[in-house]
Amino acid sequence: MAAVRRENDIEEYLGQNPQVAQWIDTFRGYCESSKQWRARREFILRNMEACPAVIVPGVSDTNVDRLLSLSMVWANHVFLGCSYPQAVMDKIKGMGDGIVVGDPPVHKTRNEVMAKGKWSAPSGGAEDSCAKRARYGPNEAESRPAGRASTRPTSQKTGPLPQAPAEHQPFFNRLYKAVAWKLVSAGGFGPNLDHFEILRSCVESCKQTLTCVFVPLKDITGLPAGRTQKEGHVCEIRCQSVYMGTGYGRDEAAARSMASKEALKVFQGRKVTVKIARRRYKGKDVEDLMLLDEQPRNQGFPPALTYPFQEDHTGDAFF
Repeated sequence: MAAVRRENDIEEYLGQNPQVAQWIDTFRGYCESSKQWRARREFILRNMEACPAVIVPGVSDTNVDRLLSLSMVWANHVFLGCSYPQAVMDKIKGMGDGIVVGDPPVHKTRNEVMAKGKWSAPSGGAEDSCAKRARYGPNEAESRPAGRASTRPTSQKTGPLPQAPAEHQPFFNRLYKAVAWKLVSAGGFGPNLDHFEILRSCVESCKQTLTCVFVPLKDITGLPAGRTQKEGHVCEIRCQSVYMGTGYGRDEAAARSMASKEALKVFQGRKVTVKIARRRYKGKDVEDLMLLDEQPRNQGFPPALTYPFQEDHTGDAFF
């Protein structure tokens, strides 16, 4: 097949080949905008020479799956700023050579942002992208978030502002799309995924970082029924002060993985919504910002490990 160079050429080609048009439209993602789909569609059409027998309705082909995966990787890189191993980057750049995306998004690397003094993040291996706000002992916090000086009078009502959900919703709409694309390229949601890495990379592609808080399991009261063991840790994950998930594990890494898995489950619906909900914190009901899906919930939420809307309590564990 000759390479398709312009949008008019593509439309003309598809108009002359309705079978191809019908086949390729089945691969448009639910969350893809028209701009993203037109670019990825051109990527697929340009590289169909590698699998000339792909247009067989109802028949799966390894070459097709590989081409579709590479098209997702290419689109993730172009539109979301995702990066991959150098060999993969070289391949998709070659396959996408000549495709012009009008008004493409501008992405900055973490190092570029830090070099300009606009963002600081902790160092330390896998925790570079997960701002580890606190780790707690039985009776006191070992560390507290920097720059959290108390500025509110103690008599002032605390909690998220009423307009906070609307302010945070645009970011989580972008994150929803990033997670959806990432899961598609990974073959779908499943138990064998690196849930934390997927969540972390998607959050970073949207220019934010995760906050992970760890608390020893023995220091938690009010655990769900059946969660009676005293060994291990609990992890709570937030982003932009919005609660995303809680996980339990034998160590911090396992707890973080489970919390990430719970957070990713929220993205399996048709949309995610930031809402103000009631949770238990230090034995009291408080209002918290939470990321929720459309599924009805019969049980209460896990107790909060942190409460970012009350400065004198920020960083304290739930005892």
